[in-house]
Amino acid sequence: MHEKIEITTEYITLGQFLKLANILESGGIIKAFLQDKGVIVNGEVEKRRGRKLYVNDVVEVEQAGSFEVVKND
Repeated sequence: MHEKIEITTEYITLGQFLKLANILESGGIIKAFLQDKGVIVNGEVEKRRGRKLYVNDVVEVEQAGSFEVVKND
C-alpha cells in the first residue's frame, strides 16, 4: 500500500514532492540525493528534480517507502 500525498495543483515537481512528503527537507539535499541515488517513479529510475508528477503517479524512495500522488478536491 502506498502512502497518499495530496496536491492541490494539476502536477507537482519531484523536488517539491519530496519536500511535501517530508522525505527530504531542503533543495540542496534533494538535488544531491537524486544525483547520487535517484528514486523510482512509476517503475523507472528518475534523477531529475523537475520531473512533473501527476495524480496516480507512484514514487518509491529507498528506505523511506512508497508514495502516491492524489488530488485534494
